[in-house]
Amino acid sequence: MAGGDVIIGLEVHVQLNRLRSKLFCGCSTDYHASDPNTHTCPVCLGLPGTLPVMNRRAVEYAIRVALALNCEIQGETLFYRKNYYYPDLPKAFQITQYDFPLGMGGSILIKGEDGEEKKIRITRVHMEEDPGRLVHAGTIDRAKYSMVDYNRCGMALLEVVTEPDLRSPKEARSFLDKLRNILEYLDVFDGGLEGAMRIDSNISLVGGERAEVKNISSHKGVEKALAYEITRQRSARRRGVAQVQETRHYDELRAITVSIRTKEEAHDYRYFPEPDLVPMRIADWVPEVEAELPELPDAKRERFVAEYGIADDHARSLTSEIRVANFYEVVAKRAPSRLAAAWIADVLKGELNYRDITIDKFSPDHMVEILSMLEGGKITEKGAVEVIRTILDHSGDLSEVTPTRVVEAKGLARAGNDAVKAAVRAAVEESAQAVADYRAGNEKAINFIVGVVMKKTRGRADPGEANRLVKETLDEI
Repeated sequence: MAGGDVIIGLEVHVQLNRLRSKLFCGCSTDYHASDPNTHTCPVCLGLPGTLPVMNRRAVEYAIRVALALNCEIQGETLFYRKNYYYPDLPKAFQITQYDFPLGMGGSILIKGEDGEEKKIRITRVHMEEDPGRLVHAGTIDRAKYSMVDYNRCGMALLEVVTEPDLRSPKEARSFLDKLRNILEYLDVFDGGLEGAMRIDSNISLVGGERAEVKNISSHKGVEKALAYEITRQRSARRRGVAQVQETRHYDELRAITVSIRTKEEAHDYRYFPEPDLVPMRIADWVPEVEAELPELPDAKRERFVAEYGIADDHARSLTSEIRVANFYEVVAKRAPSRLAAAWIADVLKGELNYRDITIDKFSPDHMVEILSMLEGGKITEKGAVEVIRTILDHSGDLSEVTPTRVVEAKGLARAGNDAVKAAVRAAVEESAQAVADYRAGNEKAINFIVGVVMKKTRGRADPGEANRLVKETLDEI
């Protein structure tokens, strides 16, 4: 859903969960499989007399992200107290950054609605501590009670704030996909964990008041929430209903947004410098962190095109996940690079997405073996797809199943010339109407006969070869 009247900006909260300890205390970050309220201490619970101690590694991770987002790193940064009361915030204030964020003025390139590259500007990247988690007994607007789990409280967060450069829910999702890709390349977070990335979406129509949709936990959820908001706001404008600046919640079960409160302004939070943390001069840290940055998605895509001679679309698909990119490089060193790119990007990724599993389920050795059989004419493309599906659907030990064994067990070896010729003759004899249509000038009728050949050979004939033999047979009749 796109439109020139739509203005979208995002505030993305990224949990730096690759750290061993929280931002200001020594509590373990490995809490996700633990009972509620078992990964806490006096510091992250804000008990009287406790003092925060900065996690230097968290700052280095934050610099790493800001550099990857093309931000200008500030030479000095400091923390503030953001004061508000909410049950998941035991101190009644959050330690965050305000006037002096860690990074400013970055950008990310995405594919826009028109298919062209589009630059989305990053306003700022700043650090803060994560609140706890509320578990509602029902939907947020109808729950009879809520429970609080403070295990997440004090986890290191990065907030990535964009300029209002996005113009559709699809572009918002593209931005989030690209941001997650960069974060995975940097190895600073695990996106599969609860709370790893939470998004606040700010959306308005041109000339209208802005609504902020809070705490959406998935990229698909952001796309759906924004689509709903566009419809809601346009409908309200048509009916002449005045809109107010407000905060809303996206209810995934009902696929709607509900109003929570009118939107706060910065002065409502009474920011003031955190008295227990001194300003940090981080300018000297930047060169060392920058030297450790890995190859990032855009650079890897350009290298894949230049080094392996593959199409840009394939390179873009392969580099959209670090594990897929690494998988491809292993395969491309042992198999034709273009053939490998096409089969991994177009076929293997599609089968993985259909099953909602990761590429870890598939071995590069298996991919090399399949491509070797395909290139050597031992199996057809249809047979290769069937081998991939069989391996992905195998529930036992993967060492028990290999492409060669699958081909033998399922009879997927490419049919010999004699077998294909016999199938062609039989198909022509059984397809009198298609033969008549072909002779009458309908060349597409040959596709029906080829389909019969493929059925008789159980997909083991090469379609191009079958097509040629069918034409030869019809011309001889």
